[in-house]
Amino acid sequence: MTSNPLDTPYIAEIDLDRDSTVPLYQQISEPLTKLIMSGAIEAGRLIEDEVSLAQRLEVSRPTTRRALQELVNGGLLVRRRGVGTRVTPTHVHRQIGLTSLNEDLTAQGYETRTEVLSYQVQLANEAQAAQLSCEVGDEVVSIERLRWINDNPLGIMHNTIPSAIAPSLTELSQKGLYKCLAERDVKMATAVQVLGARLATDREADLLGLEHGSALMTMERTVYGLGGEVVEYGRHVYDAAQYTVTIPLVAD
Repeated sequence: MTSNPLDTPYIAEIDLDRDSTVPLYQQISEPLTKLIMSGAIEAGRLIEDEVSLAQRLEVSRPTTRRALQELVNGGLLVRRRGVGTRVTPTHVHRQIGLTSLNEDLTAQGYETRTEVLSYQVQLANEAQAAQLSCEVGDEVVSIERLRWINDNPLGIMHNTIPSAIAPSLTELSQKGLYKCLAERDVKMATAVQVLGARLATDREADLLGLEHGSALMTMERTVYGLGGEVVEYGRHVYDAAQYTVTIPLVAD
């Protein structure tokens, strides 16, 4: 049986400047980050363990432990007991913007597919009416989808849309939601988005192939049209180990 090349620990060339004011752990974590982000270290590749790394670079074990933990905290590495530390199998980096997940993934070169878990045409209850700024009893479409990236489940997406502009089940199985809305000449102007985090429910963990109680990133988004009307309300959860969001900040 041939061995998997991803199981061979990656040995990174790291030069330390012991006279620098930059902490040693940061001098280790930064080049590793660049190697991972550039793709030089493949997704799923095993990383040299902290003991070996400390011995090779002649630094303390707490230094290498902190360096690797920085990357774990950033979602670039995952630690599994008995397996070691590996580059996160797939990792999505998104800038904040009024774009769909499918658009962002495609732009980054990922292969994606969508599994529609449920598609329901229903009369809006009080919660849905508040989300869409419509009347209780108005017809809406409630959708739940599972997004896959490179054959790995990434996120579960719940969307509520006014029935008049909602795409069909067949369309959603083939295209992203925002593309479907654009084809209906729906113009999106602004959105309010709230990010959060929580632990996965048992059902969510099963759908995403995670251990029960794993960390999820949550996203709640309300999208408004040119006239200020709500065109879509979304409530999504993503595997936190595969998903990060970048928020540009500008000084006053």
